[in-house]
Order: sequence, then C-alpha cells, then structure tokens
Amino acid sequence: MAIRQVREIGDEILTKQCKKVKKISLRTKILIGDMLDTMYDKNGVGLAAPQVGVLKQIVVIDVGEGPIVLINPEILETSGEQTGEEGCLSVPGKWGLVKRPNHVKVRAFNENMELFEMEGEGLLARAFCHEIDHLSGQLYVNKTEDGLHDVTYEEEPEYTEDAE
Repeated sequence: MAIRQVREIGDEILTKQCKKVKKISLRTKILIGDMLDTMYDKNGVGLAAPQVGVLKQIVVIDVGEGPIVLINPEILETSGEQTGEEGCLSVPGKWGLVKRPNHVKVRAFNENMELFEMEGEGLLARAFCHEIDHLSGQLYVNKTEDGLHDVTYEEEPEYTEDAE
C-alpha cells in the first residue's frame, strides 16, 4: 500500500459532498488500504476519503481497538454530550474545543459491502461524527467553541529523586 498526501484546509475538495460507493472495485480496496496506511503514518485516529483527494463516502478509524472501515456511513442515533479537544490531519498544528454526542450509533457497509451497525462512546463517538462530517464537506473548525489553538508539545518533567 502507499502513503497518500493529506489535503489541507483551503483545498476546495474538503468542502465538497462525497458520492456513495455502489460497489467495491480493486481501486476502492487499494484506496482503503492506502487510507489506513496514511492514517497510521500520520498518527491519526481517523481519515476520510476526501482528505486524500477522493470524493467517495469512505472513512477509516482506529481509536486503539483495531481498524474500522465505514462505507456510505450514516448516523442513526446520538445521545449524551461531550466537549473535548479535537484536531484533524487536514488542519495540522491546530486544535479546538468541540461539543459532540457522547454516544453514537452508525450504519455502514464494510469493505465487503456487508451492511452493519456499530455503536461508540467517547473518543469513538467523536471520531464517527468528525469523519462523517468530512463526507459532506464539513470541517471541525466551523464547530469550535473558542476558535483554533496552536498545538504545543510540553516536555515531560525529568524525574528527580531527592537526596537525603
């Protein structure tokens, strides 16, 4: 598989509506593999097809429990509320506070075009909403509560042992 270029904010493709996938072709399977490779290479939690320049309704997510592939996903139910820091591979070096549902139920097809439903809470619920937003040309930057902030990497304090 290959690492693809991630499109960044300002690229017109990120504002467009994606088309439904009607069947899985070899090109689509390669795209899904490339999307997973790209997401892992960039240390992302999720990636949507328009972020790599393809206007198809395909999302990949991994919140640490293994990869999830969602084709033509739709949100069926949401409940609860969470506000937390959100970033995006298409908006490098920035983050913002975004309010999302704490529980989300989605329906989608997998890479074999088998329909399934899945529920997620916390980070997975946030990832579902964030990535599915990409498929309709929406970026999280329009949902931040207090604008965008620069990502800063604080150094861990060195462990020191008091000598007696």
